[in-house]
Amino acid sequence: MNAYDEYMKGIVVPMRKELTESGFTELTTAEDVNEHMSTAQGVSLVIINSICGCAAGLARPAVREAVELAERKPDHLVTVFAGQDKEATAQMRQYFEEVPPSSPSIAVLKDGQLAHFIPREEIEGFEMEQVRDAVKRAIEEAAQ
Repeated sequence: MNAYDEYMKGIVVPMRKELTESGFTELTTAEDVNEHMSTAQGVSLVIINSICGCAAGLARPAVREAVELAERKPDHLVTVFAGQDKEATAQMRQYFEEVPPSSPSIAVLKDGQLAHFIPREEIEGFEMEQVRDAVKRAIEEAAQ
């Protein structure tokens, strides 16, 4: 591994932990993504994580709080990291290829089918509470 890759791998550790310590499972390979998607019944909340500021200040806090506040919890909490786990991210995006790639972004899937998608454009520039409420609504609508 070159020095740049080594540095980047280390710098994103807290960005990964912010989600995994809140119950999200990291999918780091294309195989992990396919395995999850082949068995995921019910509602999956997927966050395409990113190193950017809007992921740190908006997307990650919003999904964590949305899950806490939702009356009906998602059955699965998963994450892929754009720019870090490239194959896993590309594979996950194939499951909702009708929307353009965006990171960070948040997808709610029901029985493997896209129910709602929140792209970066609906995260960046918004208040965290607005993003949180949008995620919470999407989770609860998919869980009905």
